[in-house]
Amino acid sequence: MDTTPNAAPEPPRTWRTLLVNTPLGWICTLALAALGIYLFASHTGHIVAALPYLLLLACPLMHLLMHGGHGRHHGKRE
Repeated sequence: MDTTPNAAPEPPRTWRTLLVNTPLGWICTLALAALGIYLFASHTGHIVAALPYLLLLACPLMHLLMHGGHGRHHGKRE
């Protein structure tokens, strides 16, 4: 009888696993936050004028980028 516990399989290496909770992920997050603050502070008028277009653009972008998980549950029950 084998009493060794089953080792959890290693998750696949994707860009998400490389950036979440890693120093590179924190650096990218802080750099994007600093860029956003700078743009908001120096170009507020341009950002306010572009908001309606950015909201309209967000809908198709979310459809393209956030539906990546569909179709991967063939026969698996949750």
